[in-house]
This record gives sequence, C-alpha cells and structure tokens, in this order.
Amino acid sequence: MTTPDLRRTLHASLDRRVRPEDLLTPITQLMADQLSPADRQRLLKAQRQARGAASSHWSSMPADFRRPAAPNLQVAGALFAAPLPPTDEPGVVAQLGQYLGQASAEIHKQVGESDFQRDRLNRDARAAAGLDLSRRQYNKRFRLVQRLERKQATLARELEKRALTLISKSRLASELPFSVFARDDASAAFIAYYTARCHVRSEFTNTAQVRPYDGVADLLFRHCRRAATTNWWAIAHVYPDPEVLRHLSEAQKGQLLGRCCAVLERTATLMQEVWARSTFDRDTMIVRRGNDSSTWNLLAGAWNQARDGWMNLLYALDLDELLDAVCPGKAMRLMAADVAWWHQHSGGQLDPNTQVWARLPLPWTVLAGEAPCTRRTVRQLCLDLGLHPEQSGWIAPRTRARVAPFRLTPELVHGVTVSSPGLARVLRRAGVFSGRPLRQVADDTLGTDQAE
Repeated sequence: MTTPDLRRTLHASLDRRVRPEDLLTPITQLMADQLSPADRQRLLKAQRQARGAASSHWSSMPADFRRPAAPNLQVAGALFAAPLPPTDEPGVVAQLGQYLGQASAEIHKQVGESDFQRDRLNRDARAAAGLDLSRRQYNKRFRLVQRLERKQATLARELEKRALTLISKSRLASELPFSVFARDDASAAFIAYYTARCHVRSEFTNTAQVRPYDGVADLLFRHCRRAATTNWWAIAHVYPDPEVLRHLSEAQKGQLLGRCCAVLERTATLMQEVWARSTFDRDTMIVRRGNDSSTWNLLAGAWNQARDGWMNLLYALDLDELLDAVCPGKAMRLMAADVAWWHQHSGGQLDPNTQVWARLPLPWTVLAGEAPCTRRTVRQLCLDLGLHPEQSGWIAPRTRARVAPFRLTPELVHGVTVSSPGLARVLRRAGVFSGRPLRQVADDTLGTDQAE
C-alpha cells in the first residue's frame, strides 16, 4: 500500500474493533524509514508471533462496534415527492429529520410525533388544504411519517450510545478528523495501535484486566517522545497523560477541557435516566434481573474516561482548585453475579472503590449543583476506607500504569477464552457461557466455520 493508503487504513480503525496485531504490518510499513534497527526487529518479532498463531487469519468476533441502521425509505420514496436523503453519511439523523419535515408538510402534518386519532385532517380539511388524497391514502402517509419519526428518535439514541461506547473505550480518538490524524506518521501509528488496544474486549476474570499500554505502545510512544514533529494535540485525544498535555498550548488544553465537560454533561443526563428506571444495589453494584447493565456500563465507562481527561486537564491548567468546590466521583460499573461470587470465593473482598462510590452523592447530582461534594470530602472518605485518594484517581490524575507485555488478542465467547475461532463460533451459536439454555447446533457447523 502507498503511504496515503496506510494512513487511511490506520484512521479507519479508530472507530472499529480491529485487533492490535492486525495493525502491526501497516504501522511497520508507514514508519519504515523512522524506526531504529532494534525497534524494527521488535515489531517484526511481534508480527511473526501474530502470523504464527492459529487465530491470526480470521476471528469469529466482529471487527466493528454495532452500527445502527437507518430506516428503509423505499416506501416513503414512492409516496412523497421530497427527495430521499442519503442514509450512509454521518449526518443521517439531521438529514432524515429534514426529509420528514418536508414529508410532513406535504400532508399538512405537524412535525414531530402526532396523535393519529386527534391530529389527522378530515375530508373537508384535506380539501381546504388542497390535498387530493382519499382517507386511506392520507392515513397511509400519516402512519408512515409517524413510524419514521419514531425510528429517527431510536436511530439518534442508538448512534449516541455507539459514540459513548467508543468514548468509554478510547476517549476522543474516534472523533479525530483525518486531516489532524495524518499530520505525523509516528503519532498516527501510536494513536491507531493504542486505540486498538483500548478496544480489546474485557475478559471473564476475577483479577484486573490487561492494561492497553503494552510493550508495542510503549515503543511507539518513546519514538514520539524523541521526534520533533510529534502531533501531541492528536495524541491527547486518546492518551491525555500529563507528559502529553505539557506539550499543548493553553488554548488546546482549554478546548479539550470543554469537550470533556460536554461528554460529562451528556453522559450524566443519560446515567440519571437509566438510574431512575432501575433498581441497582449501590452498595455492591452486582447486576440483578431487570437491570439494563449494558447501557449503564457503557455510560459509566464514558463518564470515567471523560472524568479522567477532565481531571488531567484541570491539573495541567493549574485549575485543580476547582475540585475544592466541585469534585464529582467516579461511576462504578455493574458486575456479573458469577464474577462477584468467583472473586469472593477466591478470597477477594468488596472493592474499596465501590464503597467510595456508594457513600458519595450521585455524580449527576454533583454536576448539577444539587448535592455538595468536594475534594476534601472525597479525600477523607478514601482514607477512611484504606484507599489512596490520589493514586486511585479519585482526586488527581492516575499514575501511569506499568507497561504490559505484548499479547495476542484472545478469542473470546462472552469473555471466556477459547482455543480457536471455529470453536468459538460453535460455542457462541450454542449459547455456551451466555447464562441461557443451550441451543441445538447443526453437526456440520464446525466444518462450515473452518471452511470460512
């Protein structure tokens, strides 16, 4: 591939779930003239390790986060004169809204959800409006616009959830435009690889998850540290480490701070909605039947990532005194009951972070000014529970984690590692590890999967 193609490939991975090892080849090719012989050998060694693995050719796991599909407008195109909007572009929700506004105007319907019984035009009103439509044809159009309005609202909500899912994994990496991402090849290589590491799925374990900053990420970051052309502004979108933020101007730090605050605000609103319609056990945060754990966990992840970035930027801007007035806490994810049992059965205790969360005001109430929560309050509570308030990230930027060893992405079925992609697909189809009754799987399933 040419250099522009390599940059496009790496940029396209930012909002997908590409395996980190699949980016090693384009990264090595992109940085061929910049790597030292020792660093090139380390990357080539990682590539050989990936090629030698049985699962290196394909995976049963999706290589993308779920993308909500826009509604089918084929019927609408036959009934309304308004030109159909493109449904495969980033502004699909706004374009769909504009189209529905035009379609509503054609039948003299108010924009937005309307009551089918109360808001339809009768025969005289249709004639006065110049609508040459029978009741049946008018009702057909009215119902169609109503359905599309509901689908537009659902699409907007699902797209927002997808955006927050990406933020919960890799902060603002997916929002980096190509023009910014491609300014420096070494920076682009680090951003793409580290983002892919952040997107690796969590594993079913009673210990800590593997940290995304591994040996390859460290190699690429050390190269950025030595280079004179490093794009620190782009790197700060995914890795707002204090060392990275020191390279930014005050204006850039302020811009990132504003974006983190915007994420906190929109996430807090959604968290409050999920909390209000749920019955979470705040003392343990163990999931129970009826809890919307998937939505809550992605919102909690987005909140924590934005909060970490916000905290780092406050300290980088010398504005950490604001925490003396407002210091919203972290949000704890819901834990599966079997993981909690496994953890306790193996001698573990309730995470002190969960105890801090349970005793602090809910984050959205603090953000809205409805409940007081200061740095002094959080510090004292952490100390009372035996938790270091700074190192745990409750009142200060997290300390940089140790470099994790390079490791191939495991093949997972509901978080459980299996030996091969073919076996993983069979187990997934049968419902193994899902907590649900097993399903019958065709005898030739394994052979079909292997053939694929």
